[in-house]
Order: sequence, then C-alpha cells, then structure tokens
Amino acid sequence: MSRTHIPGIIAMATIVVASNILVQFLYGNWLTWGAFTYPLAFLVTDVMNRVYGAPTARRVVLIGFVVGVICSLIGTQIMLEGDGYSYPAVTLRIALGSGLAFLTAQLIDVAIFDRLRAGRWWRAPLVSTLVGSSLDTALFFTIAFSASLAFIEPGNDVSWAGEVMPLLGAGPEVPLWVSLAVADWCVKLSLALIALVPFRLIVGRLTSQMRHT
Repeated sequence: MSRTHIPGIIAMATIVVASNILVQFLYGNWLTWGAFTYPLAFLVTDVMNRVYGAPTARRVVLIGFVVGVICSLIGTQIMLEGDGYSYPAVTLRIALGSGLAFLTAQLIDVAIFDRLRAGRWWRAPLVSTLVGSSLDTALFFTIAFSASLAFIEPGNDVSWAGEVMPLLGAGPEVPLWVSLAVADWCVKLSLALIALVPFRLIVGRLTSQMRHT
C-alpha cells in the first residue's frame, strides 16, 4: 500500500468509527445521525477507485471492514444502563448486519464503478453508489431488525422494530424498521447526488498532484 493511499485509509476508518457511534443517536423519528456520515464511505471508495484503481479501492474497503468489526466487537462488550436494566452498546445482530452490509455493498460499488469507469465522469460514481447504497440499506435493516431473522440472536428483543405503523408516519401500515430503512435509503440517495461535487473536486486535485510528482 503506497503512502499516497494513507489519507483514503484514514478517511474510511474515521467514517466507519464515527458512523458506529452516531447510529446510536436519533435525528427526528426516522433517522439516526449515522445516516448522514456513513454514505461518505462510498465517496471515499469511489475516489480511491477513480484515482488509484479497483485493487486499491478494495484494499481500502477491507481495512474499513476490519475497523468496523473491531468497533462492533468493542461495542458488544460495553454495557449501557437504561430503564432499570443493562444492555450492550452494539448487539450481535447490528454488528453482523453492519459488517455484512458494509463489505457486500462496498465491494459491489467497486465492481460497478470499475465496469463503468470509461463512461462520463459522473456515471460510475452515481450508479455504483446508488446500487451499493440500496443493497447496504436492505441488508443491514433486514439482518438487524426483521422478525424473520430473530433466530440469529434470540436473547435480543427487537420487537419494538416490528411495531406496525404507517410508513414514515403517513403511508401504508408496515413494521417500524421498514420506515427506518426507507428514510435511511432516501438520505443515501440524496447524498449520492450531492457527493458528485466533492468527488469531482477531490479527483481533480489528486490527479493534478500525481501529474506533478
């Protein structure tokens, strides 16, 4: 791994750590603060892919995955107190869902970006991030909260996530976790569009630096 790749590695590790912490704090009724930081991981992956190539992007993703696993393992050992009982900061289902969703979605992002890299500059980052973000959301919320997967961690009561209510407070009746997933997905799609601006600027700057070294 070249020294020039270190900023990307640090950025990915920082995003993973921050998101693991911020996902525990709600923003409104349907989102966590982590929903605003986690999508930046796709920006880092796409920048590394465009400037240094798919193999480097995959290595950065794997390092981010390892950092995420370590954070999750630490979180499972931290006990919090509330309502007269203690509970882990990170449950097994959330740790498993987060890790599998991150690794799968990011590697799919790298593969799609690499396939589309010869097209217009915005096509590869936009399409790869949209597909990766959608897959990430579906995997994480299903593994972490779906009642059909309760066997993964029988001792973890996530019945609150299965409470049936209107989608985002106004739509058809669905489990609460579906509303959380849809809100998270909408934020990711919005940030995928916004991230095209910093993507263009960062790639341009790094490419220019490489030409002058």
